[in-house]
Amino acid sequence: MGKKRVMVPVEKLDLTAVKYEKEVIQAPHLAGFLFKLFVGILEMPVIGSFVVSVLKKQNKIEELLLNTVIPEAPMFKPEFPPQEEEPVISILDEDGKPEDRVDIALNCLPHYDPIAHVETDPSSPFRYWKIRDYAHAYRSRRVTPSTVAEQIISVIQEFNHKKPSAPLLISFDPEEVMKQAAASTQRFEEGNPLSILDGIFIAIKDDIDCYPHPTKGASTWMHEVRSVQKDADSVSRLRRCGVIFVGKANMHELGMGTTGNNPNYGTTRNPHAPDRYTGGSSSGPAAIVASGICSAALGTDGGGSIRIPSSLCGVVGLKTTYGRTSIKGSLCDSGTVEIIGPIASSVEDIMLVYAAILGSTSEDKISLKPAPPCLPILSSDDNLNILGSLRLGKYSPWFNDVHSTDISEKSEDILELLTKTHGCKIVEVVVPELLEMRTAHLVSIGSEFLASVNPDCEDGKGKKLTYDSRTSSALFRSFTASDYVAAQCLRRRIMHHHMEIFKKVDVIVTPTTGMTAPLIPPSAHKYGETDMPVTGYLMRFITAANLIGLPAISVPIGYDKQGLPIGLQLIGRPWSEATILRLASAIEELCGNPKRPISFYDVLKG
Repeated sequence: MGKKRVMVPVEKLDLTAVKYEKEVIQAPHLAGFLFKLFVGILEMPVIGSFVVSVLKKQNKIEELLLNTVIPEAPMFKPEFPPQEEEPVISILDEDGKPEDRVDIALNCLPHYDPIAHVETDPSSPFRYWKIRDYAHAYRSRRVTPSTVAEQIISVIQEFNHKKPSAPLLISFDPEEVMKQAAASTQRFEEGNPLSILDGIFIAIKDDIDCYPHPTKGASTWMHEVRSVQKDADSVSRLRRCGVIFVGKANMHELGMGTTGNNPNYGTTRNPHAPDRYTGGSSSGPAAIVASGICSAALGTDGGGSIRIPSSLCGVVGLKTTYGRTSIKGSLCDSGTVEIIGPIASSVEDIMLVYAAILGSTSEDKISLKPAPPCLPILSSDDNLNILGSLRLGKYSPWFNDVHSTDISEKSEDILELLTKTHGCKIVEVVVPELLEMRTAHLVSIGSEFLASVNPDCEDGKGKKLTYDSRTSSALFRSFTASDYVAAQCLRRRIMHHHMEIFKKVDVIVTPTTGMTAPLIPPSAHKYGETDMPVTGYLMRFITAANLIGLPAISVPIGYDKQGLPIGLQLIGRPWSEATILRLASAIEELCGNPKRPISFYDVLKG
């Protein structure tokens, strides 16, 4: 029997006595036939339960839940205190037309000079084409959406024939792409584009509905039990703006992993290093943007699934405040930790796509009482003054707990640059109960995942899951109702801690991940792998934004000694997307031009 542990009431916790505890995950790293054998043991009635129990004890899960008295009441979904309005912003009408919001977002951006962008010298440093570059090229009739579509189709078909299989998209219809492109081309010829997003190519993660494509969640069976009748809310809003959807992007099966490994269809490769993972679960969305094929993609983020692959692939990924965007029409549409958000190569493109897709559901408006959505006016003369007033919170022991010091050193360099260039103030903070936070998130997302797939798993589909998903399911099935309630009590404590921190700072800054892109073991192609220590590093700084619903963004800041991308994460107050977008834009400007990925396709110039 475990010894009873009693937590002090959250408001009485002495922060000066808090000691940072390094996370040490004890679990075997398995791939290939050994992994298959391990899953067989896990699923045995008695032995499997014993193995799971041992792993939970080794990783303090039982100690933190079963043996702990938590004095706070449960918080079953994020509850946000009222927030002050952010300065120098444009307010958007979430009930209005998405194309009108995109137009407002466009006016928030800095001045655009086409000569400095589209008409660059071939010897100029590498840069990604932005949405405004495509729009200028279309309006000046240098190219059409149809000619760009032909380039993209050629590239996607090339990817689909690679051995071993490493597809970016797992549902792709060239005729459907050309049909959308022809309609967009005609609108430009008639001088009536729907918005700046008209003719812009976007990929949709395979757990978000995009009619007429099936939604599989990159499994082999989900489309058999769940049909797609219409677009998800976020996809419908983009379609109204004239976006061209290239198809459904590859992902870690059902979102239950952080690497992007997928034995069902093949594992998407990192454009910067094809022998390495993209990160997950939004592997395809991040890779297709980093490869230059699409201007943006939609992903989902329940445990870093937008931010992790964005960091590892060197692009920008926005995890919005819980409830800011509708998750209706996705596989995660009844969860409390997950959101739909954009991935793009630049902050300005994130702003344009975010403006289109935002809008809370009627249910979330009642329960969450969201502040009006807004964007930073980056073109304003006051923008620099606002940057100079920002207080950035840093918890040094956590910040420096990374696999390679390249990450913490590069992140520290950016903070120093922000201080010298803009006058931002770095404030040392303490983020207590990090282990409790990770455990509460694990129980919450695991329980919600099981609730969504249990009927189908009981109907025999569980055996069709990958071994990775089956390993996770075995752990999740061991969680009890009391574990779930305890996790929600911890959620309230973690919310309190962060709201107290935000009385002292405007943004919490961390590296996005604790390691850069991990290698793909050759033995992981056929059966996948389980490597919980790697997952621990990838999720080291991730879970607060999901468990308590805070907005967060990953912005690329450079590369490690192996040339692999590093991301910096900015975590904001509830509903403060404008603040983190403003700061992310400033960081992007300080970091200069990115490196050209090994796998890159110029679909605009061909």
